[in-house]
Amino acid sequence: MRTRRAMTARQKKPHVTGASLIWDRPEPALRPAPGPLSRDRIVRAAIALADAEGLAAVSLRKIGASLDAGPMRLYGYLDTKEELLELMVDAVYGEMASAGPIPGGWRDALRTIAHRTRRAAREHGWFIDLLGGRPHLGPNALAHLEASLAALSGAPGFEDIDAVMMAVGTVNAYVIGAIRAEANELRAEVASGLDQTEWQRASEAYIRRMIATGRFPTLAKVVEDATHPPADAAFDRGLDCVLDGIAARLSCGAAAGAGRRERR
Repeated sequence: MRTRRAMTARQKKPHVTGASLIWDRPEPALRPAPGPLSRDRIVRAAIALADAEGLAAVSLRKIGASLDAGPMRLYGYLDTKEELLELMVDAVYGEMASAGPIPGGWRDALRTIAHRTRRAAREHGWFIDLLGGRPHLGPNALAHLEASLAALSGAPGFEDIDAVMMAVGTVNAYVIGAIRAEANELRAEVASGLDQTEWQRASEAYIRRMIATGRFPTLAKVVEDATHPPADAAFDRGLDCVLDGIAARLSCGAAAGAGRRERR
């Protein structure tokens, strides 16, 4: 009982000071017996487990078993499951960075960032569940953020760092929402056994009865006239809308600045 209480306390131990962040703590010295361990091996095993069975399946017990190590031994490398999730996220950001520098002007740069994030979420279905909260502080995550901001900083219309943050944050919000919807659709397919087309066919008679009441005229246009592009095209169309909105805001700012200079 004492051992179980101690382990529970250690799992829940909060880290509130900068010195206690996982990124600031040195890794234990390598111990070859009974099997070599490292944070990298632990993280890779956790990612493989999450890719295969989902994020809910990730536990220190399962990871330890896959590495021929007990859970308590893993606590020499990290203190909580939350730290493990941070390490997993940072590893995915490292994969995104391996694609190379972010190219082109601001539109191409933001498009590249969006597509890299979407690709990462498709390769690691659990990744989207860990995005959208506080910024991640791992070295790869910080490098990704730095490259994203630097790709716009100083470009025409982006001389102000607030404008850079607005543009990057807006695109990021769209991407997270879009890929979360895609992930939810995939999960619904698994849970129901019906893909999107099959689900639409199963509910078509009901939807048409509701439209026939005359209470949903705009929805009727969606059913009858909308193009309903495939996921890739829909993602790019939505992204274009966001980028066009940023461009319009930049144009308004430039016009207002010109007007102020003329009045002088």
